[in-house]
Amino acid sequence: MSETTRRTGSCLCGGVHFVVAGQPSRVGLCHCKDCRKAGGSVYSAFAIWPRDVFETTGEVASYGTRSFCPTCGSRVAWVGEDEVEVMLGSLDIAPTDLTPRYELWIGRRETWLHALPDAEQFEHDRPRAEGTDPAAPRPLSDAVARD
Repeated sequence: MSETTRRTGSCLCGGVHFVVAGQPSRVGLCHCKDCRKAGGSVYSAFAIWPRDVFETTGEVASYGTRSFCPTCGSRVAWVGEDEVEVMLGSLDIAPTDLTPRYELWIGRRETWLHALPDAEQFEHDRPRAEGTDPAAPRPLSDAVARD
């Protein structure tokens, strides 16, 4: 794992820990119904890293593709074949230097929230790059934990 920038994070009770290295590929906010219900907040703030710079320890459970700590219920990560989505609120150091550059599902954004300045706005999901086939997401419990 690269030593340039290492960010650590965990669930509320400390039963699940993770580390990501380097800068994320992208940082965003999502206002979709799933993110709202999963987090109990009006949006989710997240960052995406390549899968190979993500390490985790501890036991996790899952609901669909969302992984969480079975003790405290904190969301941990969404793990795909090539990418990992980490919730910004699960990082140990706050505030972070990570700034969202896009917002998803803006039609569901609360009227009292304003669009992020200089952030790209999407009515629904971000369009996929031409010629890419998204890997099916899987819960963290299906991913191989790295020491």
